[in-house]
Amino acid sequence: MEVEVHVYPFGAVVGSDDLALALTLCAVSPTIGGVLVRGEKGTAKSTTVRAHAALLPPVTVVDGCRFSCDPDAPDPSCPDGPHPPGAASHVRPVRLVELPVGAAEDRVTGALHLGKALADRTAEYEPGLLALAHRGVLYVDEVNLLHDHLVDLLLDAAAMGRSTVERDGVSVEHASRFVLVGTMNPEEGELRPQLLDRFGLAVDVTAPRDPHMRAEIVRRRMAFDADPAGFTARWADRDAEWSRRVASARELVPQVVLSDDALVSIAEVCAAFDVDGMRADLVTARTAIAHAAWHGRLEVTREDIAAAARLALPHRRRRNPFDAPTDSDDLLDELLGGDDPDPDPGPDDDPGGGESAPDDSAAETSSGSGDRSSTSLASASDPFRARVFSVDRVGRGAAGRRSRAVTTIGRTVGSRRGDSGPVHLPATIRATAFADRGRQVRRKIIEGRETNLVLLCVDASGSMAARNRMVQVKTAVLSLLLDAYRRRDTVGLVTFRGTGATVALPPTNSVDVAAARLRELPAGGRTPLAEGLIEAAATLRRHSLRDPRRRALLVVVTDGRATAGPDAVQRSLDAADVIAAQGISSVVVDSETGRFRMGLAARLAERLGAEYVPVGEVDADALTGIVRERAA
Repeated sequence: MEVEVHVYPFGAVVGSDDLALALTLCAVSPTIGGVLVRGEKGTAKSTTVRAHAALLPPVTVVDGCRFSCDPDAPDPSCPDGPHPPGAASHVRPVRLVELPVGAAEDRVTGALHLGKALADRTAEYEPGLLALAHRGVLYVDEVNLLHDHLVDLLLDAAAMGRSTVERDGVSVEHASRFVLVGTMNPEEGELRPQLLDRFGLAVDVTAPRDPHMRAEIVRRRMAFDADPAGFTARWADRDAEWSRRVASARELVPQVVLSDDALVSIAEVCAAFDVDGMRADLVTARTAIAHAAWHGRLEVTREDIAAAARLALPHRRRRNPFDAPTDSDDLLDELLGGDDPDPDPGPDDDPGGGESAPDDSAAETSSGSGDRSSTSLASASDPFRARVFSVDRVGRGAAGRRSRAVTTIGRTVGSRRGDSGPVHLPATIRATAFADRGRQVRRKIIEGRETNLVLLCVDASGSMAARNRMVQVKTAVLSLLLDAYRRRDTVGLVTFRGTGATVALPPTNSVDVAAARLRELPAGGRTPLAEGLIEAAATLRRHSLRDPRRRALLVVVTDGRATAGPDAVQRSLDAADVIAAQGISSVVVDSETGRFRMGLAARLAERLGAEYVPVGEVDADALTGIVRERAA
């Protein structure tokens, strides 16, 4: 006997007005391009998305069509077609197709049906998730952890409304129009700006801080868990009204007028936000039209433009990855004038009442040691293009952009025996031609780049505060973080000052968090270099146990002048010997400046077996100039 699964009611979700509006507008006009939902854990991102999908108007599909063709407007190139006029059809709910983070490309796009190829020797296409999601919702949880090439595939299909497959002897094109919804926790890593721009709308979701609302959220969630059917029934009328309103707005969209004045206003706002390209203008225009249709208007107003811009532009605003977020609302108010538009109807957001009636509110919603008086806090200059450092030898880690590795993405450099991996056809043919018997299948050896753990071990002692060194050091480290961001590395931060070392940031994919910790880093006290190296080694050991395939790159930023404890310099060199014996790839960035230098950082690099780089040569452009001067 099947157990009925109840989805949390959309109307019962409160505290997520922007998310509700963004999902609603994409339901009204899927050409907007989907929604990216960013927020910390436990903010009802997934709950709201699933509740939204459950309320979308049902679709009519041709019987037996694996691509969900509409009988009134079938896809002329449908692989299961052509469908004759008046083809038998049926009505079904909209699908919510979930894409796992570890999905392979052929699962997403579809591929050759291996069973039929082996049994019948026929090349038949087996649809993938892009086909299943046609006329529905494609949901990607933790989209920031998905491989870039898969994100590109999704966004291309969402933008074009079609998917083309050319692989394994299969050549297929089919319709693939869906509402793309991706969720992510920024602390686990960011999306590249190029991918961020491809999402039509973006919403940041945070948990409410009001105690009464938080209490009501818990109360309502517990009521749903105790009696899902009864709780859902109490919100059925509101959810049904939302579905009817979406259907009406969809029919109204083609009739909405976008005047020349409104179009110029959109262009002015996009230009003021300093966005790249024209996608922002187009998405804002489509969103404004959908917003007008949602409110039953036949012409786009300033209120529609303001609401659209708040959802479509902030994530496209040009900025460095580590810049502090700016207040987009103030800029919009200045450009468009007037007060904020009235809140749009959506999930209830009034925490005042209990859960027994839908009209009541509530819901599920979406540094170092030492005396501070003797420390100083230095700011950093603008980051520069950092010199590229990589791990020695060839690894086998996850695909990335830093060190050489045997991966699944890259160029073919040879072949091997084995039972897994892509077949190297020429090598297999050669082996079979000269073999008497037995399996002679050869697999490709693919060499590309891998992602690494970049652990920064930063000297924050008093000597770094002298001569404004900390500004230069922070600028160099920020630049290294920016390089790690672009190469999709995991980063960690160990600092040492006073009498000990601290893990300021355990290894994480969020370089924004690392940059924030670095900016807050004070300088002062003695230099416990040995303790810093010991703590860095321990951090690398712990991470290796959790992720043994990810190789580490240790970057030590110091002048090498160890002063804390007895035999401070010798203990630091002994600690360096231990790290070198573990085979850890290292770089020493020497922060020592001035005419007279002790050269202790160079000695440290020698004992570590590390690459030695003066802090001024971390800047790749400056280094190019230095090399040219020395060669002249």
